[in-house]
Amino acid sequence: MIIKEELFVPKEVVEKKIDLMMDNLTTIKDNGDFLLDFDGLKVDDKSWTIWNWPQGVGLYGIYKNYRNTKDPKALQIVMDWFEARMAEGAPPKNVNTMAPLLTMAYLYEDTGDSRYVPYLEQWANWVMYDMPRTKENGLQHATYGPENKDQLWDDTLMMTVLPLAKIGRLLDRPEYLEEARYQFLLHIEYLKDKKTGLWYHGWTFEGNHNYAEALWARGNCWITIAIPEIIEILDLRAGDAFREFLLATLQAQVKALKEMQDDSGLWHTLLDDPDSYLESSATAGFAYGILKAVHKRYIDKSYEEVAYQALTGLLEEIDATGEVQHVSIGTGMGDDLEFYRNIGMTAMPYGQSLTILALTELLVSFS
Repeated sequence: MIIKEELFVPKEVVEKKIDLMMDNLTTIKDNGDFLLDFDGLKVDDKSWTIWNWPQGVGLYGIYKNYRNTKDPKALQIVMDWFEARMAEGAPPKNVNTMAPLLTMAYLYEDTGDSRYVPYLEQWANWVMYDMPRTKENGLQHATYGPENKDQLWDDTLMMTVLPLAKIGRLLDRPEYLEEARYQFLLHIEYLKDKKTGLWYHGWTFEGNHNYAEALWARGNCWITIAIPEIIEILDLRAGDAFREFLLATLQAQVKALKEMQDDSGLWHTLLDDPDSYLESSATAGFAYGILKAVHKRYIDKSYEEVAYQALTGLLEEIDATGEVQHVSIGTGMGDDLEFYRNIGMTAMPYGQSLTILALTELLVSFS
């Protein structure tokens, strides 16, 4: 049994690690090795200056740090990113390019800058009325490439549903909030593995199956993050039936995660396959979600040890330049488990930002 006190690092070390990772995050660039090719359409998932989901997650990690620490550097990074992207013009709307709107919504909440309002309104309206839908009115995980017809992915809750809910709260659109509730319920119905409490990567209504039935780590971490976040965004009070359902779902997942955590503190990219490689970005997402859930008293305090073990392992993954090691690249839907075992690894914005997010939540423990 690892004693909690032994896991603490000095606060100054945590702050220095975060600062180092922010510097690294904003210089990430794809040299061409990891460009995605969708029938001639080249998509950059890696470079910091792109409006896509890896950068959206990156922005969220940095802005959460600003909100908790008031570090002006973190605020400037986020504001500079949006200034540059708005000057370039917004990209085509899809489930992944929606991700930066979550941070934009928080930025609008804090600054009142009216220039953000047209983006928030137009993108949320697109989700509500124009985004492709599956059977049973799910949000179809349509990206730059494949339309992923009639597919539900766990990523969607993080990339699209959380922004929709936050915008709904800010702009007083109750219909957006109800849509967010429905999407969580539908995704839980089709993606949660009832045997383990973990989540499958995806579901198809065309074949009525969960593809490879992969208990993929990063896909699961979006859920560990998204459930505490949606409870906070919707301001769900104790006794609310939706809140209680979400917490039961989270508790089942976290219980399974505790049992599958590697001695290093990290998790394997296939959670139930100890022969698959250890993966840092998912570990950071789990650490953040679990620690936040403990701080909010959503789950039992005993799970704090799981988060601290993960953070101890993660600190070893941050190199001298601030790059987080062992981060898997963006991942499509796999038809077999070997697909997930062979996913490549490189520096990605969400590797740094999820680790920033986790270490920022650790700073709460010093309060």
